[in-house]
Amino acid sequence: MASNFKIAVHRNSDNLHLKLMGDFDGSSACELINTLKENCKNINRIFIHTNSLDHIHPFGERVFQNNFKILKGKTIRISFTGDNATKIAPEGRYLLKNQCQHYAHGY
Repeated sequence: MASNFKIAVHRNSDNLHLKLMGDFDGSSACELINTLKENCKNINRIFIHTNSLDHIHPFGERVFQNNFKILKGKTIRISFTGDNATKIAPEGRYLLKNQCQHYAHGY
């Protein structure tokens, strides 16, 4: 994992907020997948905030996108926010633009 990568986890009601910070590489992507697995029980909506990411390694993008299917079949709406959302969101879906307009699709 990138030495400066961190995930701040905040849960309120049935929403989960994950704030990604630092550099996003392959190990960081695995940590994000594991965090999603560990925290998605009794959750209806997940927000993945990307504004605090510094450098996103292409390998990290691929690892995350290839393993994102772990949420398939769950009725969770997932939204990626921030300037880096389009870089890590699978197939450019699940994006919240300006935190107001909703373009997310749930699995």
